[in-house]
Amino acid sequence: MTLPVAASTPAEAAIRFAAAGPATAASSPLLAVRGLTRRFGGFTAVDGVSFELARGEILGLIGPNGSGKSTTFNVIAGLYLPSAGSIRLEGEEIGGLSPSVICRRGLARTFQIPRPFRKLGLRDNATLAAFYGAPRPIDRAEAERRAVEALELIGLPHHRDAGVAGLGAAGLKKLEMARALATQPKVLLADESLGGLDETEMAQAAQMLRRIRDERGVSIIWVEHIMGVLMRVIDRCVVLDHGQLIAEGLPAAVTRDPRVIEVYLGTDAREVQDELAARAAG
Repeated sequence: MTLPVAASTPAEAAIRFAAAGPATAASSPLLAVRGLTRRFGGFTAVDGVSFELARGEILGLIGPNGSGKSTTFNVIAGLYLPSAGSIRLEGEEIGGLSPSVICRRGLARTFQIPRPFRKLGLRDNATLAAFYGAPRPIDRAEAERRAVEALELIGLPHHRDAGVAGLGAAGLKKLEMARALATQPKVLLADESLGGLDETEMAQAAQMLRRIRDERGVSIIWVEHIMGVLMRVIDRCVVLDHGQLIAEGLPAAVTRDPRVIEVYLGTDAREVQDELAARAAG
């Protein structure tokens, strides 16, 4: 498969998407979510949400706790069935398919709490993901090759003796990412990749996501609460509140939206806006 050419920096990507205009940017989305709804009994967790992910884009999905972000991820990735709506990957409907089938179609995800196979080494963890996540059957040698490639990109050791036991929070997050990348996805859903990390580790994780987009051509939807770091990387932003989409657009515009400030950013709005201004200047 020939990978799409990604922008060299998030800022350039944002300019590219803005310059394209609505008609061009929406003409052939990689992932298109339309009217997505998920109900649990009488409670509607996600209510008619629609958005698109362009090729080579990093899209931020933000909102307060309980806004429906994780449920949206779980429906897109197949953990929950949609109550209504459509999810199309490269024009093909994936809503309602099993997680394994969706993964083999080219959409992988990470989880907030990594759960690796702790009795296996790093290489075998990633190899299993590559083997079972491949769109068509591959042998062990190919699965190991993909695993080693993913571990190298993430910056984890790939020799056979490297184990899970010595990994801290940052290392476990990296392994979670490597396992997802070993399936060679077109779309990566990154869920709370910065949780439990210190400031240096956060910066490294953000840079890692940028490298995944730039070097592998993987389009990313990133759920995150650490706004200062998130805004350094994303091209566009979608904001949820009480299961509904309340804002969408370039980060600079979204962070100045009065409703977004009211329900989510609050007193942090100025700091996030200053972060975006520094990114633009840099």
